[in-house]
Amino acid sequence: MINLFESTFSISIVIFLLALVVFGYMGVPLWVWSLYVATILWVFQAPIWGWIIFGVVALVFNIPQLRQLIITTPIVKTLKALKLLPKISDTEREAIEAGNVWVDGEFFSGKPNFKRLLNEPYPLIPKNSVRISDSRRALRIPSAPATIEGRSELKNIRSFLDNQVEKVCQMATDWEIHSRQDLPPEVWDYLRQERFFGMMIPTEYGGLGFSNLAYSSIMMKLASRSFTHTATVGVTNSLGPAKLLLRYGTEAQKDYYLPRLATGEEIPCFALTEPNAGSDAGSIISNGVVFKGDDGKLYLRLNWKKRYITLATIATLMGLAFRLRDPDNLLGKGEDVGITCALIPTSTPGVIINRRHDPMGVPFYNSPTEGHDVVISIDQIIGGTEQAGQGWKMLMQSLAAGRGISFPATCTGIAKLVTRVTGAYSRVRRQFGLNIGRFEGIEEPLARIGGLTYLMEAARLYTVGAVDRGEQPAVISAIAKYNFTELSRKIINDGMDILGGAGICRGSRNLLANIYSATPIPITVEGANILTRTMIIFGQGVIRSHPYVYREIEALNKSDIKAFDRVFWHHLGSIVRNFFRTLLLSLTRGYLALSPVSGATAKYYRKLAWSTASFAFLTDVVLLTYGGSLKRQEKLTGRFADILSWMYLATATLRRFEAEGRNPEDLPLVHWSIQYAFAQIQQGFEGIFSNISLPLSKVIATWWRLNPIGKMPSDQLGSKVAQIVQNLGTQRERLTADMHIPTNTEEALGRLENAFALSVQAESILQKIKTASKEGKLPSEKPRNLIRNALEAKIINLDEVELLTQAETARNDSIQVDAFTLEEYSKKTTRKVIKQTA
Repeated sequence: MINLFESTFSISIVIFLLALVVFGYMGVPLWVWSLYVATILWVFQAPIWGWIIFGVVALVFNIPQLRQLIITTPIVKTLKALKLLPKISDTEREAIEAGNVWVDGEFFSGKPNFKRLLNEPYPLIPKNSVRISDSRRALRIPSAPATIEGRSELKNIRSFLDNQVEKVCQMATDWEIHSRQDLPPEVWDYLRQERFFGMMIPTEYGGLGFSNLAYSSIMMKLASRSFTHTATVGVTNSLGPAKLLLRYGTEAQKDYYLPRLATGEEIPCFALTEPNAGSDAGSIISNGVVFKGDDGKLYLRLNWKKRYITLATIATLMGLAFRLRDPDNLLGKGEDVGITCALIPTSTPGVIINRRHDPMGVPFYNSPTEGHDVVISIDQIIGGTEQAGQGWKMLMQSLAAGRGISFPATCTGIAKLVTRVTGAYSRVRRQFGLNIGRFEGIEEPLARIGGLTYLMEAARLYTVGAVDRGEQPAVISAIAKYNFTELSRKIINDGMDILGGAGICRGSRNLLANIYSATPIPITVEGANILTRTMIIFGQGVIRSHPYVYREIEALNKSDIKAFDRVFWHHLGSIVRNFFRTLLLSLTRGYLALSPVSGATAKYYRKLAWSTASFAFLTDVVLLTYGGSLKRQEKLTGRFADILSWMYLATATLRRFEAEGRNPEDLPLVHWSIQYAFAQIQQGFEGIFSNISLPLSKVIATWWRLNPIGKMPSDQLGSKVAQIVQNLGTQRERLTADMHIPTNTEEALGRLENAFALSVQAESILQKIKTASKEGKLPSEKPRNLIRNALEAKIINLDEVELLTQAETARNDSIQVDAFTLEEYSKKTTRKVIKQTA
């Protein structure tokens, strides 16, 4: 009987432990936990006093009024006293409230809804109709707008890309633009004529009325030709007067300015950055004062000193951010009205725009500007007097989406260019008797270039699809801006390493030097990358995107016990659930999670479930540990930002694979990209555990190293990606789709592409000669030395000899670099100095 009792007791213990784990993993509500405890008391025949204690505790926890009075109120007092939740300033609140939470909320939840992630729009611009695979139809995964309007939009984008954008790319090479230190006049005229400056302005105001997808695709193609194109076109369509007018302007302002901006009659700029207000743009000191004129009307007297303002030197209309004061309270908003945005014709007396910067030698207009006692009508405030003091909110809301469009498109265009250039160059450049692409030292950077380009295009379209649907994903936009600019820097560095001397000698033949020089520019603007990584992505994301934290902070600030109680206990349940999910998914390496798809990518969804649970749980741990001081732990928040970023990039890559029909040919690119992403996630977790001040953190760090969530792609996989980049075929074309590829073989890329195509054709002929040599039909020498012998032996024919000759001539021509006479070089340098001085 004793053995039977012990056996029953042991079984009961096991059952209850299993139930504990299952309930914890599922995240069951509080009343289920109460039943769980009651069942334990009943099975083990708890004494009456045990039931009494349990009954009291259960009532207190499950009846909101009692819980709020007895438990929640003391918790609120403690949190306020210890300052465990971060304090939010007014400018931080406006930044946090700008935009909305999108899929970033799924990552902070710890239990992502993969069905939702896979059903988010992923717009495609097919050149021809694409058959939807049965697997995608079964999943009901949309790839592009299904409406008539959506199909019409795609048709319009394709037409504009293939005609107007292609033509403007053909009008001037990047070297010509750099040599002139400006776009040629005919390019400026064509940009105006075809409404490039009004792409986002609705057709009723004379613009093109394009979507963000169209704008992003156009910017990407322009970037593959010249960075100067995107710098010039970008500011007129992104953060600038037109965008602010569309969202906040009065009808009179829209009717007057938007048609002029659409046609390029007005060239806009937007002045925000100051010598002492860069990343901390909220600290601007440029000021405006409201006063009443002799005519009884209200005016503003403005003074400012700005810098780094794109297009300022040639602008006719300046958007200005400044602090507005109203000493006589003429607007009825108090003396300190706050940051305000206004429109200023640059012909207004006191406006100074007669100087320019030289950003890395890239010839786009970027300038300082000053204003001294500039007087404008109060009606020039964007949105009128009602929007006075709302400038910071305007800017943050505009950046919430815009930051994720312009530079990601530019950087993807650059990545595609580098992919195209390095793949071809690795095939035509020979050393030690071999194409350099056959060396593993070249394959390694080629794999990074190809894999990251695939990933960037995936994230570009995934983000654009959300913005076009009406989302304003501030955190995701910050992720996109930071990571795209950093990844393009990595890709360009790899490209320069592969090209070697051909990459550093400037001239009309050089394809990468100018974009290499331009790389620090997108790194710096629209939120410097260091700040974006350490303070915005996670620093603001943990408040904005977390399912509970912001609501808890608001409830605490308002001393709203009822609201705090409702959020706090759900938050606590989420922590418990994510603890068990982290534990079990780590022990099973994610296999306990369900995948929404089958096949080769199923394992990555399980790893995403594992990483999101670990990320969410660890986020709550550091919030409890550091409280309000977490924002100052920037090395820590930077690592959290890395994890969050790469979870998003991996998700976008998986979404692309599904949207494009699960093409088996793309699997090497998919595997490489996702494995690289998880390796970065792993590095982030290791960095956190190695540096966080928590009990057992060193032990956990060791466990993460022994049980990694990811590791770098294998050399074999990298070789497959490198071969895709180096081979003629549909994969290379799709990987670099919609970039500008010159057909003129007198241009650098056209010349290289021609040599590449001929060299690939010639290789099969050389292989015939090599085979004949091995069979003893020809002497044992290098195939290129046996062409005449092979012709005489009728192993190859005259047409093949001609092709080999053409290929060798083209190959040799394509690897040449520019050189200048001393006189030519002196004139080139002198012209640049004169242009800068002017």
